[in-house]
Amino acid sequence: MSTLPLVLNAIAEEQAVIELPVQSGPAALPVPNPTKSLWVDTPGANPLGKEGSTGALTHDADICIIGSGITGVSAAYHISRLLLEEGVDGKDLKITILEARDFCSGATGRNGGHLTPAFFQGVVGYSALYGTEEAVRAIALEQHTSSSIVKLIKKTGAEAAVDLVEGGHTTLLFTEPEVVVAKADYAAAKAAGINVDSVKFLSKDEVKETYGAEYPAIHAPGHNLWPLKLVTHLYNLTKDTLGSKLTLHTNTPVTAITPILATSDSSRRWNLTTPRGPVACSYVLHATNAYASHLLPHMHGPSGIIPTRGQIIALRAAASLDNITKSSWDGNDGFEYWFPRPLAGDETEPLVILGGGRESTKPKFELYTVDDASVNPVVGDTLRRFLPAAFPGKYEPGREPEMEWTGIMGYTKTHDPFVGPVIDPAQPDAHKGQYIAAGYTGHGMPRAYGCAEAVAGIIVADIAGKQYTVPDWLPRHYLTQNRLHE
Repeated sequence: MSTLPLVLNAIAEEQAVIELPVQSGPAALPVPNPTKSLWVDTPGANPLGKEGSTGALTHDADICIIGSGITGVSAAYHISRLLLEEGVDGKDLKITILEARDFCSGATGRNGGHLTPAFFQGVVGYSALYGTEEAVRAIALEQHTSSSIVKLIKKTGAEAAVDLVEGGHTTLLFTEPEVVVAKADYAAAKAAGINVDSVKFLSKDEVKETYGAEYPAIHAPGHNLWPLKLVTHLYNLTKDTLGSKLTLHTNTPVTAITPILATSDSSRRWNLTTPRGPVACSYVLHATNAYASHLLPHMHGPSGIIPTRGQIIALRAAASLDNITKSSWDGNDGFEYWFPRPLAGDETEPLVILGGGRESTKPKFELYTVDDASVNPVVGDTLRRFLPAAFPGKYEPGREPEMEWTGIMGYTKTHDPFVGPVIDPAQPDAHKGQYIAAGYTGHGMPRAYGCAEAVAGIIVADIAGKQYTVPDWLPRHYLTQNRLHE
C-alpha cells in the first residue's frame, strides 16, 4: 500500500483554529481576476457570464439578491413560485440579482461538482449539541435538497444540459478513528429512525476488488453534475416565470447598503450602492457566502462566516471510465473529494475533478484567505500526488493536471449555515428587511437550494403578511434568531 501524501485526522485541529479569536477584518470584495475554473471558463459554458454588465442599471426593485450562485438564483426561483402559491402575482414583483463578477463565478462556479447528501454522517455530534430531532432534520435537509434538485432536473428534461450523473458516492476510510466515527454515526442514525437501508459498508477487500484502493469504505446513492449549468437552468426557469420583472446585473458589486429615510419620497427601505449607481429595494437577500461580512461586518470571524480557500485540479486518469467507475468520492474526513467527468468526444480516459489538500497548510488551513486569483503550491503538490497513491495503476504519477483553480468557501464554527433575517446582536433591529442564507462550510450543494427555499419562504411570508411555518426538514439551529449567542 502506497503512503498517502495527506495529513490525516486533522479535523479536530482545524476546528480549534476556526474557533480562535478573529484573525482579520471583514471580507473584501471578490478579486477581479480569479483563476480559470473548468466549470466557468470552458468555452460556451457561461452564456449569462456578462449579463447586464453594461447598459441601463435597474434602479428600483422589490427584492435585491446579492450573489448569483446557487443560493441567490435558487432563492429567486423559489420566490417566484411561492408568490403564486400565496396568491400574489409574481409578475408584479421585481427581483434584481446583483453579482460582483461574472455570473455564478464564486464558490458554486468553482466547487467540486458533487450532489451527495448525508445519510447518517454527523448524527452523534448533532445529537449531542442540539438533540436527536435536530440531527434528524440535518439529514432530512440534505435529502430534501438533493432529491428536489434531481426531481427538478428530470422533470424539466435537463439531465444532459447539466451533465447529471447518478454514480453513487463512496467514502474511503483511511484511518481507524474514521471507521469508529462512521460506525457510531450509522448506529445513532438507525436508532433515531433515519432510513439507512441504501448505505453499505465495504471491506478493504471489496474496495480493492471493485475500485483498486486498499481501504474500507462506505457506499451510498449520490449524483454529480456541472454546477454552473444547474444554476443557469434555474435562472432560465425563473426568467420564464417572471419575464422582464427579473433582472440580472453581473460585474456590479454592491459596496454599501444604507437605509432610506422615511422622510424621503421613496417607498423602499434600502439603498444599495454600486459603481454603476444606486439600487433601491424593500428586501435584500445576502447570498454572498464567504463574502457576507463585506456588507455585514458583524458577521466576520468565528461568530460569523470565515472565508476559506479551496483548491481543485482536473486530472486525466490513466484508466478507462469502466475501470475508474462513475462513483464520486471523498476521504480523510471530507478534506479530499473527487469524481470522474463523463467522457467527451473521443476521450477514452476520464477527466477527474479533485479538490482538497487544505490540511497540508496547517495550522492555517487556508482560513481567512479570499484570494482565488492564485493557487497554493503546497496544496497543489498534495493533490497531484494523492490519486496515484490511493489508486495504484489508475493514475500516472507525475502527470500534470489539465486545469487548476481555487474558490472561496464560507466556513462557520458550527459548520452550518445562517438562514433567516439578518440580526446583529448589538443592533437587533438595524437590518429589518435584510435576510441571509450563507456559510455552508464547503458543503453547499446538498444544502443551499433547500436553505434558499427556506429564506424565500420567510421573505414571501412577510410580503404576504403571514406567519412563516418552518418546514419539518429545516434544522432550527440554522435560523438566525437561534444563533445570536454563538
